[in-house]
Amino acid sequence: MFTHQFFDLLLNLDYNWQVTDVIADYNTEEITIKVKYIAKRAVCPTSLESLPIYDHAPERKWRHLDTMQFKTYISCKLPRVKDKQGKVTTIIPPWASKHERHTHLFEHAVIDLLLATKNQTKTAQIMRCGFNVINRIIHLSTKRGMSRRKLSNLELEHLSIDEKSFKKGHNYVTVLSHPLSGYVIDVEAGRDKSATEKLLDKTLTTQQQNSVKTISMDMWQAYMSVTKEKLPNAKQVHDKFHLIKYLNDAIDKVRRREVKTNEELKNSRYALLKKPENLTEKQRIKFEAIQQANYQVSRAWQIRENFKSLFNIEKDEDAAFRLLIRWIQNSLNKDIKEINKVINMFKKHLIGVTNALISTFTNAMAERLNGKIQEIKIAGRGYRKFENFRSVILFFHGGLDLYPLK
Repeated sequence: MFTHQFFDLLLNLDYNWQVTDVIADYNTEEITIKVKYIAKRAVCPTSLESLPIYDHAPERKWRHLDTMQFKTYISCKLPRVKDKQGKVTTIIPPWASKHERHTHLFEHAVIDLLLATKNQTKTAQIMRCGFNVINRIIHLSTKRGMSRRKLSNLELEHLSIDEKSFKKGHNYVTVLSHPLSGYVIDVEAGRDKSATEKLLDKTLTTQQQNSVKTISMDMWQAYMSVTKEKLPNAKQVHDKFHLIKYLNDAIDKVRRREVKTNEELKNSRYALLKKPENLTEKQRIKFEAIQQANYQVSRAWQIRENFKSLFNIEKDEDAAFRLLIRWIQNSLNKDIKEINKVINMFKKHLIGVTNALISTFTNAMAERLNGKIQEIKIAGRGYRKFENFRSVILFFHGGLDLYPLK
């Protein structure tokens, strides 16, 4: 009897429920707590009427938190009620959701462990349950968190939109994020116009779309055309990260071309692309030797550095535009074909590049999120289904209220 009372206290059930038996199996190291509904009436989950107990459903088990080294389950024949229309309904137990086979407390512990490990397989091993149980809890808690979230509580004046590779081949997802909070707002499969339109329409009301002041993004045509239509009052900002990445790629192409005829350029990739303050002593010596020589890659490096110096010099749009035009002209005069290709691309998007020079809101947070999403992807060894990928992104980086109600 003491054991029954002890588990009654631990489960903290109301007076309608009572622990009737506790069975310990020492071979399987499992404990089964048998619970019975002892009242004569119950509240119907659909009509919310207090109705007499009609009968009981077949016995059902729920996985609960472990008791010491023993796996623990709650077992119960849930009561059913019959309404005036003759419909029979099973009542929902206080320890679990309607269709689940684990308790709220078990789910709470799984969420805590997932947030700590960021790994579904490890979480399943520690909790001694199947991977499918962990995966289902991620979907459930993400869906619950998304239903609770109120975007009206966020200042949606500044947004970022970016792509993330999904699986092998040209498979991408589009990620809409909020740079001020660092949260992912939502994710959509693909990166074409249709996917971008769907993402913006399902996450933002017309009023919210009209209130966006800046949207930072890469020079992807689908993003530019859709955001111009859907976010009519937003300035498009081509973020600093992507702009400099284009120049870095061009520098490396120049280096690979010149290394064929200049032995000194061998093993110089990181010496040219890393920040000078981050160079090792060996890389610094290599870098200084290259800078003193008359290589095109040296001039390409200087073009990139000149571009980086343009950021935050001017906050006035016209002045920043004039600086950009001067940099373009001076850079084209160097006549480096790989660099010229990037500069001509910048010329096609002068407004977005100019906005990048004067804007304090960039895709820097989106790029950090991109790195965090990559960590999740590696831990999960890739994702075959978009629904799974979307759920884990929002679970870990959506800023959601994930936990079940107590």
